Amino acid sequence: MPDEELKSKRKTHTSTAVKARYNQKTYTQISVSVHKEKAAAYKEKCAQLGITFSEPLHKAIDEILNS
Repeated sequence: MPDEELKSKRKTHTSTAVKARYNQKTYTQISVSVHKEKAAAYKEKCAQLGITFSEPLHKAIDEILNS
């Protein structure tokens, strides 16, 4: 593989920093603390349903905002 291809495939810290700045400017993080057993059951259920961990939370927020 030529050196140019390796350089183009390498992930740079600059792009990571740019993404982090964009995310910080655009999004707000919402955190919740739950018992470890509940978190494990939630993660397992999401995996069974084939959904991301955040998808049910986004739906719940949208439901509250649209009611």
